Amino acid sequence: MTVETAYTKTPLGIIKIVGNAKGVEEVTILDTVADALLTQPIPEGIQNVVSQLQEYFEGTRTQFDLVLQPQGTDFQQRVWEQLLTIPYGATTTYLDIAKQLGDPKCIRAAASANGKNPLGILIPCHRVIGSDGSLTGYAGGLWRKKWLLEHESPVKQQSLF
Repeated sequence: MTVETAYTKTPLGIIKIVGNAKGVEEVTILDTVADALLTQPIPEGIQNVVSQLQEYFEGTRTQFDLVLQPQGTDFQQRVWEQLLTIPYGATTTYLDIAKQLGDPKCIRAAASANGKNPLGILIPCHRVIGSDGSLTGYAGGLWRKKWLLEHESPVKQQSLF
């Protein structure tokens, strides 16, 4: 089955989606891409991915119902499976991920695997923070990580002015 690619606009910028009817392989936020690359129409095999991402950004979807097919090592796959257990609106730490994998000493390897996540947003690597509560590392940029965490927060910040 042919792999399809689409580019769609989101509040975080243009997102590149790669996959087909058998599953999604990549969701990447791009820093620069010409609007001319925006895909119309969206290939049939990945229309569901685009729709669910739109619902997520609109605030009407908190869980994705997609077949995920990230490509990575066995260890990376284990880390990504752990990331999928972090509930919407919650965070965990890199140390907690390492402990869940059975070895607190693998914290750096777990952080590295987190950073290589090919399915950003769908596999919620943005929900992993430093042990001190700091926003550390995010392939899409810390401002996007902050935006995603605020978007998912059950407590919405109100503006006073």
